[in-house]
Amino acid sequence: MGNRKVVLVTGCAKGGIGYEYCRVFAKKNCYVFATDISSRICDMSSNNIETLVLDVSSDEGVASAVDAIMSKRGRIDVLVNNAGIGNGGPLAELPLDAVRKSWEVNTLGPLRLVQQVVPHMVLCRRGTIVNVGSVVGRVPIPWAGNYCSSKAAVHAMSHILRLELRPFGINVVLVQPAAITSNFVSDSLEKLVKRDWKLYKEFKEVMAEPGRASQSGKTSDAGVFARHVVEKVLSPRPPKEIIFGHMALLFFILSWCPLWLRDLLFSLRFGLNRRI
Repeated sequence: MGNRKVVLVTGCAKGGIGYEYCRVFAKKNCYVFATDISSRICDMSSNNIETLVLDVSSDEGVASAVDAIMSKRGRIDVLVNNAGIGNGGPLAELPLDAVRKSWEVNTLGPLRLVQQVVPHMVLCRRGTIVNVGSVVGRVPIPWAGNYCSSKAAVHAMSHILRLELRPFGINVVLVQPAAITSNFVSDSLEKLVKRDWKLYKEFKEVMAEPGRASQSGKTSDAGVFARHVVEKVLSPRPPKEIIFGHMALLFFILSWCPLWLRDLLFSLRFGLNRRI
């Protein structure tokens, strides 16, 4: 392998950001393991990319995949925790099974990978862990509370891991995508529309607004986003955070706004400014 970096990326279905990460890492002459669940994995037609089935919600599946990579390549230089799912809807009515599933993938998934990969990185005294959060992990929005809270937990874990892994020479990068073109949102909206809401049945149409807003107008191209992230991750001194994409500046400003102003803006934008 020489100096070629070995990269493990989760959530690599075609049409998503993970797929683009893999293509860019491969072009940078890294050896990439592109992983996803069996129904979503696809061939990427590159000598630098190997596909591997991996369900990040399975303890056994994660351990098996990491063992397979170590037996083939002997190390993992970069771990990109990209896998994620969205289950939108009002928190007061969203089924807890849906919430658990999101947290198993979005929050515990990255931690499972970290706990399996870090011991190998410690032996090498180097490595980079990339956790993919979201701008809504910093500024949560209505009708997406489940996803926002699961990503907020990823943010907190990343900030702690950055400090706890520093003695071993391991970098931790928190990526916060803004509005990026991806199939991710359409999959989430499909689940949202199919649910039989009772308390919030009058809000069913407006519930989809956060998803539509993130994929309308001038969304950033996933390939452009991936190139930006990969270049920074592979730099000699990776940054602590990468915030990029359409509306990133808006969410940065909102993060500094007083809560009363954010509440007013979101109530008006997402149909919560009336009583029923």
